[in-house]
Amino acid sequence: MPHRRPRFSKKAKTLVSGTVALAAAVGVTVAQADESSKKCTDFDTITLGKYYVNNNVWNREKATGTQCVWDDSRSGSTISWGTDYSLANSGTGKDYDVKSYASSVLGWHWGWKVDKSATGLPIRVGDRKPVKTSWEFTVSANPGVMNVAYDLWLHDKNTADWQDQPTDEVMIWLNRQGGAGPLGSKYGSVSLGGAMWDIYQGDIGWKVYSFVRRTNTTKATLNLDDFTQALVRRKLLGNDKYVSGIESGTEVFKGTGRLDTKAYSVSIG
Repeated sequence: MPHRRPRFSKKAKTLVSGTVALAAAVGVTVAQADESSKKCTDFDTITLGKYYVNNNVWNREKATGTQCVWDDSRSGSTISWGTDYSLANSGTGKDYDVKSYASSVLGWHWGWKVDKSATGLPIRVGDRKPVKTSWEFTVSANPGVMNVAYDLWLHDKNTADWQDQPTDEVMIWLNRQGGAGPLGSKYGSVSLGGAMWDIYQGDIGWKVYSFVRRTNTTKATLNLDDFTQALVRRKLLGNDKYVSGIESGTEVFKGTGRLDTKAYSVSIG
């Protein structure tokens, strides 16, 4: 199935001030295009083994400006890639509108661009499979209003395809700049992976849960199963749901900047 642009692939967030507010052969290094071969057309993609990088400007009608992506390398299941952007409000755009989410994609994103069997997804939440991930990145100085976050998509079946809207979405914010804030209202807080996170919940036709790290970081080693289970314990998410897609990237509200992913990997089970 070819990759499609979803009509409602992401969602509006809020802006709040201050602190409130992703199968390659193992061991084989493959040289890829670098920053000199940027892809700057909206929704251009770059395949990197089991992942692909998506120049996702999903809210284009509310944005003016450009966004580009490029890849640097792949070694086994570890990839490095980058994005830069200069995005402002269009005539209909507002400061609180997320304009884009340039990201690496593992698994489902309104369909399957990479062979499903290579991704290790979907997985049932209640099966408690470890989803170990490592991500090291840098953010440019004065990057505007943006965040750096994981985005997990969940369905109530293990056969979801392009036409199937998710039932739940789980975001994990590692870094935020310029007063960016999550969708919805604060539900509570939790200690996971050696850090404190505030949990927000919202609804845009499916449930959206955001774990916002209280202190910014540019390096994380996490088990994403810990986050879905934190929601299960609070009876916000059912063990019968399936994690279909895992993404990582930067949501841009507005501004000029760049994200450089030095090393990123996801290992399931």
